[in-house]
Amino acid sequence: MLGTILGVGAFVAVLGLTSTATGQISTQFTVLQATTVNVVDRASADGANRPENAGDPSAARPPISFPSDAGERIERLNGVQAAGLWWIAPLGRTGISSNPNGAGDGEGLKVYAAAPGAIAAMEVTLVTGATLDPFVEQHHERAIMLSAAAAARLGVRDLTARPAVFLGDLAYTVVGIYSDSRRNPEVSLGALIPASTALRDFGNPDPGEMPATLVIATRVGAAQLVARQAPLALRPDEPDSLVAIAPPDPHTLRDKVSGDLTGLFLALAGVSLTIGTVGIANTTLVSVLERVGEIGLRRSLGARPRHIAAQFLIESLLTGTIGGLVGTSLGVVAVIMVAAARHWTAVIDPAVTLPAPVLGSVVGLLAGLYPALRAANIDPITALRS
Repeated sequence: MLGTILGVGAFVAVLGLTSTATGQISTQFTVLQATTVNVVDRASADGANRPENAGDPSAARPPISFPSDAGERIERLNGVQAAGLWWIAPLGRTGISSNPNGAGDGEGLKVYAAAPGAIAAMEVTLVTGATLDPFVEQHHERAIMLSAAAAARLGVRDLTARPAVFLGDLAYTVVGIYSDSRRNPEVSLGALIPASTALRDFGNPDPGEMPATLVIATRVGAAQLVARQAPLALRPDEPDSLVAIAPPDPHTLRDKVSGDLTGLFLALAGVSLTIGTVGIANTTLVSVLERVGEIGLRRSLGARPRHIAAQFLIESLLTGTIGGLVGTSLGVVAVIMVAAARHWTAVIDPAVTLPAPVLGSVVGLLAGLYPALRAANIDPITALRS
């Protein structure tokens, strides 16, 4: 019975947890990945790899193929919430530091050039100060936003005195500190400067590090459509120069994850049920061997072989049914407890839960077939003598 409890319980718990987990995966996927589209500048990405540009640093940094009003064009599309260009500022050996002679205190921190629309699309969480607004972008101001990690490294804690940090020998005023970015977490360990200022001070993006990329935040369900429309909206003269990277269909991803998890864990549940079947069969067979005298007595009093077989089949069937009921209950409780602990919404399919006890009955019935047939074929004279 314990084997059946474990098998049926695993069966119910696995299917319930799989449904619950895939529902949670679908929710998380829809909130972030399913609402993000990235448009990559194909010309910039390929320019550094052309043979004629080898060994020529200036040729390896071709101009950006995006129009100057790329973010505004995309924001006119239906379903777009925010959009803007961003890339890694090509500082070269110039690093970020707290003073002109402080090379090294900001070592390893990346500086990202970002338009105001890109910062909005990234969903940067502002801790203090202000963000890089359109005024800063239009006037090529040397302003910078530091992540909390970068601010701690550079010793910037209070913005009241308008502190500055240095990119090489250029002073950038710290206008804000942010904690993280929901859509582009890589910027959470760096700094952000206006895209227009980065172009003026450091030139075009280095495609070897990162080509110019347009990040687009869309409404739920609009990503695929926006990805198809974006290249044409940006470059109607040459849409093939841009590549729009849309997220995969969340339903397809959810179904694939669900199928993989269900297949794996159902195999484990099947092993448990097999162990339960063997356990019931073994226990029933031992019971037959221990009750040979009882079988002989019943046969001598008129019981037929089918009556003996039915007796042991019913016993194993009851054992499996009770195990199925207990296992189903424990499986449902396990799903609810895990969902509550993870703050998920428990998803339990009645089409799986209600027939689960029947699975235990089937296991008990199959396990009792051989012992019942063996008990029915015992010779009554031999049984009485034993």
